[in-house]
Amino acid sequence: MGRIFEKRKAKMFARYDRMAKTFTRIGREITIAVKAGGADPAGNPRLRAALQEARANNMPKDRVEAAIQRALGRQADALQEVLYEGYAPHGVALMIETATDNPTRTVANLRSYFNKYGGSLAQSGAVEFLFQRRGVFKVPVGDTALDDLELLLIDAGAEDIEFDPDDSVVVAYTAFEEFGRMQRALEDRGVPLALAQLQWIPLSTVSLTDEQMDDVARLLEHIEQDDDVQHVYHNIA
Repeated sequence: MGRIFEKRKAKMFARYDRMAKTFTRIGREITIAVKAGGADPAGNPRLRAALQEARANNMPKDRVEAAIQRALGRQADALQEVLYEGYAPHGVALMIETATDNPTRTVANLRSYFNKYGGSLAQSGAVEFLFQRRGVFKVPVGDTALDDLELLLIDAGAEDIEFDPDDSVVVAYTAFEEFGRMQRALEDRGVPLALAQLQWIPLSTVSLTDEQMDDVARLLEHIEQDDDVQHVYHNIA
């Protein structure tokens, strides 16, 4: 009975840790979005996307407001976005988005992870050409016919569309420059969004064996757990 309780407690703490990390990441995204485009969501597509993600993850309103206020105060002046590039084991390319008030600390931490788990931190531009910055929208299928939903997304500006049966969502992609326009078009049509985000999408992918994937996973786990890391993108098939 004691072992069962300990396992349940461990799972509970792990869930709380993931939730805390998610709230911290979204809070920094809100702060950066407000710094870049102002506190009015109507004129700030990035802020609207961050607020939508906050709602989807049941982030408390007081934490959302605190993130906005941080952006409007001087305490957020030191917070900056820094993009890092690198290679995991077996030639896997990584794009790492961070939000940090101390880039020296951030790059030192990332370099230590790469060195320990068989990867290498790369110079700016060494990996970026393998990816494309695109808008990604995930729309729950719900009761809408799949064909009708796809036509609606195309009309709103989607360039590519695919169906994710695991999450029962349609994933639509658009050009980086068209992200805000498509976001507004979907909102005007009353389309519910599970996700609206700018992401680094690989132009091609690499296939790994299970053993190779384990090598990469160890590195990814430590990078993703770093407090300064917002998102990690890779080109694994």
